[in-house]
Amino acid sequence: MNPATASFTALGTTAEITALDAMSLSDAIDVLERELDAIDRACSRFRADSEVSRLAGSGGQWMPASRLLRRALAAGVDAAVATGGAVDPTVGASMRALGWDADFRVVVSRREPTRIELVPAAGWQRIEIDDERGRVRVPAGVLVDLGATAKALAADCAAAAAFRATGSSVLVNLGGDIAVAGPAPAGGWPILVTDDHRAPSPADGQTVAIAAGGLATSSTTVRRWRTTDGIAHHILDPRTGRPAAEVWRTVSVAASTCVGANTASTAAIVLGEDAPHWLESAGVAARLVRPDGRVVVTGGWPAQEELPCAA
Repeated sequence: MNPATASFTALGTTAEITALDAMSLSDAIDVLERELDAIDRACSRFRADSEVSRLAGSGGQWMPASRLLRRALAAGVDAAVATGGAVDPTVGASMRALGWDADFRVVVSRREPTRIELVPAAGWQRIEIDDERGRVRVPAGVLVDLGATAKALAADCAAAAAFRATGSSVLVNLGGDIAVAGPAPAGGWPILVTDDHRAPSPADGQTVAIAAGGLATSSTTVRRWRTTDGIAHHILDPRTGRPAAEVWRTVSVAASTCVGANTASTAAIVLGEDAPHWLESAGVAARLVRPDGRVVVTGGWPAQEELPCAA
């Protein structure tokens, strides 16, 4: 096989797809673009015409919802259940109150620090999903934000769809949310894990390999902006609406799906000092990096570079 890679901007980040069969790359790109467009139309809180935006304006009434939105909401609820609420899809108002109320490029370009307030999450238990009738409901005033799961879900869906469509094994990377599908290359898919997926050098990271499933990295170092209360980052503690304490600057997790990996990596940032024990109890392979660069690994994450990491 002769692998080939393409990348482009989407969902406010870099979308990248690698096909083991270079002849399949064009078709794989088409699949990825369709999947990203679908997730954006369903889940973006920055598009007035998205389903999530319509849900916010539904006034507490039942709203017809696509299968994709229902699946994305269910993934968000499952993440909340799995993490004891450390990841909560009802933090939309919390995010907006902290100043992330537009595309991130707009937020960081503002000349004056954003005036903020702290708004706890509304509570994931308030999301209702009716698959039989194809509809969803949240109480009036509840704003959904699927940032911790929707992009990862898109990676999972796109990788599976591209493999089905082309027959070529693929790796999809959406800003550090990575999913693979199809038989892995010999030795697995090599992945450089760093604070920032755009980093050109492995100097501050580690190269691991996965053969199946997904890998995700959550970090407090990349999406940051000025506020009247100091520097904010985008991973919130749903209980308080405040950015999580920076016990870990980066957490990377390998799991059977990218959604599962992103759920665990986000929860670990929120859980702080309790994260290693929580990850160990769950049997999750993870790499946690403190602000000073010290590294803690759990669940069989390799201590040496270039070793495989089982998903």
